[in-house]
Amino acid sequence: MAERVIAPSAPELVLETDTGSTVMSPSHDYHVGRDPMCEIVIDDARVSWHHAVLRPEADHWTLADENSTNGTYADGRRVHEWGVGAGSVIRFGNPSDGPRAILVDRPAPAPERPSAVSMPGLTGTFRRPTTIRPLPARTVRIGRGPDNDLIVDDLVASRRHAELRALPDGTYEIVDLGSHNGTFLNGLPVTRAPLGPGDIVGIGHSAFCLVGDELQEYVDTGEVSLDVQDLTVAVDRGRKTLLDHVSFPVGEKCLLAVVGPSGAGKSTLLGALTGQRPADHGTVLYDGRDLYRDYAELRQRIGLVPQDDILHAQLTVRGALSYAAELRFPQDTAKAERRARVDEVIRELGLEERAGQHVHSLSGGQRKRVSVALELLTKPSLLFLDEPTSGLDPGMDRSVMHMLRGLADDGRTVIVVTHSVLSLDVCDRLLVLAPGGKVAYYGPPEDALAYFGFEQWPEAFEAFERDRDRDWSGDFRVSPSHRQYVADSSAQPRVDRSGPVVITPPPRPRSRSAQLGTLIRRYTAALAADRTFLAIMIALPFVMGAMARALAGSKLTQETAMNALLILCVGGVLTGATNAVRELVKERTIYQRERAVGLSRSAYLLSKVVVLGTITVLQAVVLTLVALLGVDLNAPGGEGVVMSPLVEITVAVALLAFTAMMLGLLVSALVRKEEVTMPLLVLLAIVQVVFCGALLKLHGVPGLEQLSWLVPSRWALGAMAGTVGLSRIVPGELTGDPLFRHSAGVWLLNIGMLIVLSAVFGLAVSRLLRRHEPAVMRK
Repeated sequence: MAERVIAPSAPELVLETDTGSTVMSPSHDYHVGRDPMCEIVIDDARVSWHHAVLRPEADHWTLADENSTNGTYADGRRVHEWGVGAGSVIRFGNPSDGPRAILVDRPAPAPERPSAVSMPGLTGTFRRPTTIRPLPARTVRIGRGPDNDLIVDDLVASRRHAELRALPDGTYEIVDLGSHNGTFLNGLPVTRAPLGPGDIVGIGHSAFCLVGDELQEYVDTGEVSLDVQDLTVAVDRGRKTLLDHVSFPVGEKCLLAVVGPSGAGKSTLLGALTGQRPADHGTVLYDGRDLYRDYAELRQRIGLVPQDDILHAQLTVRGALSYAAELRFPQDTAKAERRARVDEVIRELGLEERAGQHVHSLSGGQRKRVSVALELLTKPSLLFLDEPTSGLDPGMDRSVMHMLRGLADDGRTVIVVTHSVLSLDVCDRLLVLAPGGKVAYYGPPEDALAYFGFEQWPEAFEAFERDRDRDWSGDFRVSPSHRQYVADSSAQPRVDRSGPVVITPPPRPRSRSAQLGTLIRRYTAALAADRTFLAIMIALPFVMGAMARALAGSKLTQETAMNALLILCVGGVLTGATNAVRELVKERTIYQRERAVGLSRSAYLLSKVVVLGTITVLQAVVLTLVALLGVDLNAPGGEGVVMSPLVEITVAVALLAFTAMMLGLLVSALVRKEEVTMPLLVLLAIVQVVFCGALLKLHGVPGLEQLSWLVPSRWALGAMAGTVGLSRIVPGELTGDPLFRHSAGVWLLNIGMLIVLSAVFGLAVSRLLRRHEPAVMRK
């Protein structure tokens, strides 16, 4: 791969104002104004909301006035666009006494460093403070809102996030103000804790440290390194190794591709690097910080795009991103703030023309762009992608890889696991894993085939399969490539981990109730956009109700009663189970990813129950009314056991449908593939018919009777039979079942058992959902 030409960049300068200092990196523009979202905020009435902007231009800086009301003055004159550098004096709003800013050369870093990170002297995040302020002598409130003393321009931070309090004895403490994403001290979440020199307070993408008599702020802008040291993962009690002492460094703005044959441990490595399935041994250093130890804080800076799309296909691009932003940003984030960030990532990924298009109508490459856009909402510094080009044609493959190249160049570290070798030339580094999770090569992609001694990648992959006994990692460790690209390229000393890995689960950015509201609205929107589901949902109760009505005739008699009630049971079961049997398995990838970023399991499950339950109960009511409205139910004395006969039957069918829906969710949580749900639905319906008590004698038959207790239709048919006094209408051995008696106690028992079964199925679904969650979230 040809070396990319690096243009000369503007020098790094420090902008000093009356409120503090800002280190200006040549990779960013710096806006000045009263707007709290500006990089340099000046709270003075003479300063416009958006007053001016400082831009890096080639090898110098340019100051441009943004049509401010009172003008911008540089070196004593009013300017509209002016070259500035070290020594320039700028005034805003008035040439003589307006707020002043001075540009100076950035001094060499002070030798004192925050001591609480793993490798403080080597970490880029804490090497260069973004802003330096005198230590406060009072309480300083920190947050996203403009009314804070220290404004953090980060949507991950809460509006009022935390307070840095100066205590009477001259010490300090940090106090969380009920923030949604948490306040962290040395990587661990705290609500109130003493703060000493060198301690790191993490809020969103910013960190604060007491250094001498200064409060230094460090903003994670994305230009971070990753150092992987001796990652080892074993299963089956250590008998099978999935990763075998994997080590490599990843530099800033690097695009790394990970390739290897099936079974080489690529997905295992991805889980270890993202913290979702920590390695058994070894360390991952995020810019010098132990990722596993500080995971609760650093996970906000990690984006993961799974192989399957993490999108609801029925929603529009903007709708999918808007709901994701609502779930991931703090609860106090305004709708306008979320919308602005969504628009920003849409522009960044070139999706402006697709914003109003439904996700299912996009091409594979476009859908992958939307998945990446979703992850970019929270501005991650590390972006991981699992097989992003799977199933794409060569042109789309190339397009996606060039998109990732651009994301890395914009200031991120991007790691992509792939089977494709078509576009490795756009990557900076290539990691080749051999079977058994061993590093066979790490270095520039253009040198890999020559290292292996092959001309084509298929030959290399065949060699991995053919020579399974060869020590690929041993060969690489003694090679010049290992010395040049691994041993000599890692700036971090080795960190030896002792004891098991313990990861603190991340906090929830929103309360359960807030998440529930968002999930209900999103799920409702997705179902409303699914025309096939709507058609089935509307037609099914009418069809089943019409069948039951045809059997019932004008009056329930000895010839019609049992069949009519049986059809109502079948209709209730099909109505509920059909609604739910696909709903969890088809969203499994979405659930796994959202759970990893703080989604509540109970809120997710409850959103399904609320939406599907409402639809199911309405369908059951329609089904019953179509079947029996106007029909003589022939109940004893024309009365039910506790209410009118039609109401009692409607309640029984509605509860049966709801319980069948919960059973459908249970099946959906059990299966691995969506394709098997329909055969299971048929089996489910057959079981309900056989064990409801309309075809077989169940009472007093050991085994069958006890098994039937788990079948919802058994209790629903009992409730309906009791309402109409079925043993009187259709005398016989079957209808002599004690659960069919026309008695308030028996009817309430039948209804109560349906409620109990619904609750049991719900608890089972919750436990099964846990199996599919990232390891860090299983608690």
